[in-house]
Amino acid sequence: MTTLVTGSAGFIGSHVVLQLLARGEAVVGIDNLNDYYDVSLKQARLARLLEHPAYAQESIDLADRAAVEAVFARHQPRRVINLAAQAGVRYAAENPHVYVASNVTGFLHVLEGCRHHGVEHLVYASTSSVYGANTAMPFSEHASAEHPLTLYAATKKANEMMAHSYAHLYGIPCTGLRFFTVYGPWGRPDMALFLFTKAILAGEPIKVFNHGHHRRSFTYVDDVAAGVVAALDRVPVRDPSWSGDAPDPATSGVAPYRIYNIGNAEPVELLRYIEILEHCLGRKATMELLPLQAGDVPDTEADTSDLAQDIGCTPGVSVEEGVARFVAWYREYYRV
Repeated sequence: MTTLVTGSAGFIGSHVVLQLLARGEAVVGIDNLNDYYDVSLKQARLARLLEHPAYAQESIDLADRAAVEAVFARHQPRRVINLAAQAGVRYAAENPHVYVASNVTGFLHVLEGCRHHGVEHLVYASTSSVYGANTAMPFSEHASAEHPLTLYAATKKANEMMAHSYAHLYGIPCTGLRFFTVYGPWGRPDMALFLFTKAILAGEPIKVFNHGHHRRSFTYVDDVAAGVVAALDRVPVRDPSWSGDAPDPATSGVAPYRIYNIGNAEPVELLRYIEILEHCLGRKATMELLPLQAGDVPDTEADTSDLAQDIGCTPGVSVEEGVARFVAWYREYYRV
């Protein structure tokens, strides 16, 4: 059985592929290896995957319709995990067309590939950012999420709606996963933990927005990857209790469709996160305290009860342990 994973050289994607390979699956990866951040880091992640004979790499862009069609025709995947996306919430304000090409047009090409090749299950990445202006905590998949605050979040919300329409029209089972602030080894250089670590080791100040008082459901990457793989094994069906008079956003009565949160249920304040990092590095940070940035939300907290009940998956790596693992990887990878 072949599983197609897009974004295979990415932070989360590479971890997911390794977990699939570890349980004996054949995996085809798609990644365009773009230069949004250090390509050598992507190549190093990819090198770990290419060590496995059951892995095949396709270096194409999801926005290239013909190339995506050719990959589906050549490999005939039975299941698909879509993790490819243009990352970086703030980058979207400067490059909106790149986001739509990757996150919307690219996702359409994946959906079309699933439609025409009888894919049994599509699992795709969404984000906690879709909750946007919502303030009722913890964030639940069963609550409306119609007020995203960034273009990045809007493209991911569009993915959820596109997936539902294809699930309804063509019977493609689709599961969307809303990730909450993922961190860990092999992470992206534009993410807070990476930026903080680099600056503190260099003796440079770190920018701390909202004066460090916002809280996040920081989620370790291996917990996220395990949730993705577990969700892949649970194919959604139509919900017989669903009602169009009071529609549940997390399920559907007209399509095999499901949305789940994947996040640590214990949010941590950013100042505590920095304190843990300081302890792991053995150095104090010089903090430049700044107001909350446009598009950011003060807090996130994940309701993961559905993930635990339906899939049997509960993110469990503590922030203390996760940050320590990241620092150990960072020191080894960069020889610090």
